[in-house]
Amino acid sequence: SGHALHYQDAMFSFDVEGAQWAMKPMNCPGHCLVFGNSIRSHRDLPLRLADFGVLHRNELSGALTGLTRVRRFVQDDAHIYCREDQIEEEVLGALDFMKEVYTTFGMTYKLELSTRPTKALGEQELWDRAEAALANAMNEFAGKGNWRENPGDGAFYGPKIDIKVMDAMERVHQCATIQLDFQLPIRFDLKYNTGSKEKGKQFERPVMVHRAMLGSVERMFAVLCEHWGGKWPFWISPRQIMIVPVHAEFNDYCQAFREKLHDAGFYAEVDVSKATFQKKVRNAQVDQYNFQLVVGKNEVENGTINIRTRENKVEGETKLDDFVAMCQKLRDEKK
Repeated sequence: SGHALHYQDAMFSFDVEGAQWAMKPMNCPGHCLVFGNSIRSHRDLPLRLADFGVLHRNELSGALTGLTRVRRFVQDDAHIYCREDQIEEEVLGALDFMKEVYTTFGMTYKLELSTRPTKALGEQELWDRAEAALANAMNEFAGKGNWRENPGDGAFYGPKIDIKVMDAMERVHQCATIQLDFQLPIRFDLKYNTGSKEKGKQFERPVMVHRAMLGSVERMFAVLCEHWGGKWPFWISPRQIMIVPVHAEFNDYCQAFREKLHDAGFYAEVDVSKATFQKKVRNAQVDQYNFQLVVGKNEVENGTINIRTRENKVEGETKLDDFVAMCQKLRDEKK
């Protein structure tokens, strides 16, 4: 793949019985081997391979920063092998995927097309056609004039779409990416049967599309922590519900409802500590539980819970089934 030549210092390498091995730093070469393992037809394309495998990169210690730059991480990587005439459609599909992801997270984004650099590999004509396909996809996706061009800023192996994501504080993050690659299919001698009988045209090389929506999952986790300021929306919150009994005699009722919430797929706990009622509620709010459910004598008799939010807003008494339905609605609507 050429990665060892360019990235040797950034790889964890070691000797095994006289041969040099290394921890996998990226997924692209493995996916090329999967494609090349079988005889491919033009009918097989596009072939899409996604991978959440663990990657290792020997970053300099001074470059390591919290979760945003680590040595072991997971990338939501995918590689699409397609015909040249399929580039536009596949890129448009990736852009639609990206839009759904970042709209769900409540983040905005800007698109940039990085074109042929000075030291590019491959024929000028191929680059021109690929850049035109990317531009057409971006025009259809965002509209003319709603993206900018970065002349000469593409990778040496192909043009790319840089997606700059803005969080709630308008800080820019480079997370998602869509890149075309003409070189790895050449290096791995990848080809597919075109179905043509004409001599010299029976086989063609596929175009490889690298795409990642989140980039590093760990890095995206850090970005989302700051984007939401630690106040995760209910649907993705690691601490959704804390049930607070006002007295130990109501613990069994609370535990039974916790199990019901758990069975419905929600994260719920019961505070059975000896802390005061006010302290229990305060602890749950400081720990950013989306809801605190207060249970006293009235709630047990009525088959209800009393809802408070982490902003200390009292929502009042609600039937157990109604609260579960409310939680399911929040989850389904990504709120």
